[in-house]
Amino acid sequence: MSSEVLRPVPRPGVMAIDAYVPGRSSAPGVAKVHKLSSNETPLGASPKAKAAYEELAAKLEFYPEGSSAALREAIGKLYGLDPERILCGSGSDELLSLLTNAYIGPGDEGVFTEHGFLVYKISILAAGGTPVVVPEKNLTADVDAILKAVTPKTKIVYLANPNNPTGTYIPFDEVKRLHAGLPKNVLLVLDAAYAEYVRRNDYESGLELVASNENVVMTRTFSKIYGLASLRIGWMVGPAHLIDAVNRIRGPFNVNAAAIAAGAAAVEDQAFVQKAVAFNETWLPWLTAEIGKLGLRVTPSVGNFLLIHFPKDAGKTAGEADAFLVSKGLVLRRVAAYGLPDALRLTVGSEEANRHLVASLAEFMKR
Repeated sequence: MSSEVLRPVPRPGVMAIDAYVPGRSSAPGVAKVHKLSSNETPLGASPKAKAAYEELAAKLEFYPEGSSAALREAIGKLYGLDPERILCGSGSDELLSLLTNAYIGPGDEGVFTEHGFLVYKISILAAGGTPVVVPEKNLTADVDAILKAVTPKTKIVYLANPNNPTGTYIPFDEVKRLHAGLPKNVLLVLDAAYAEYVRRNDYESGLELVASNENVVMTRTFSKIYGLASLRIGWMVGPAHLIDAVNRIRGPFNVNAAAIAAGAAAVEDQAFVQKAVAFNETWLPWLTAEIGKLGLRVTPSVGNFLLIHFPKDAGKTAGEADAFLVSKGLVLRRVAAYGLPDALRLTVGSEEANRHLVASLAEFMKR
């Protein structure tokens, strides 16, 4: 019998990856759909960002500036950072993958918590490494459990703070305790995609740790509060040696010109960002309280989304709630892939969407 291989075969581990599935955006047969499945802002993008994007229409034949200099300089000015220590990418997803590819290979381990962002596991497996999943405590990262999972094979610890899809966070003192407990050769990746929304006195995104250490990097995104998800813009700040390493493996034009221009303009419009913060500060607690009144448990969130827990009782399950809400034009996110089969994640939407969601949930619970 011939042992000839008849087609290309992916290297070991690739086919073990469960492909990332984005939030749905449609509800067949419904005239008006409220997409509340992808943590997008209901306020859209800054008018200044839109204008910068439109201006690029006359220059589509030109390559973008390869280092995203204008965007890095705008970010550096806002946060008081050295632009040379900032790297931009096609969403923070790309940056997380680049970091993983730069520091993890076969035989290496990457550590993350059980309800952490799915991209961590995908990136580790794609790099040939081994994912190490750590239990959480009350749907929140447990520093002691993370440290216990670290071995000589550990190369990266990923911490989403706040975490998606739970909306929980750990105080900065706990982040510092986590870092202090890690070997100096282990990279701590602070994924702060929702940092702009957090209004807690004990929270910090991690810039202080990045500035004073050689093994910490922070990733951010323009897809959430800045409303530029379709342009795919992410950025990270880290020590010079790390930025140099990742720059060597990123694509030469990994951020397009329209994204660079719109992103820089968005950064400079902080009044628009504060408007988005104020909107979220109004509707996040309102949704939490109103949904709680229906007898459903809601995990307290510091982001722009909520995790709603449903009973296992027939007629009241998360799956049945999802189907009912879709029939009403309300598309939420199933989170079974995150180990939460009895929950749905709800993005804070427009006032119309939020009120419609609560009314529809009330109808569902009374059936």
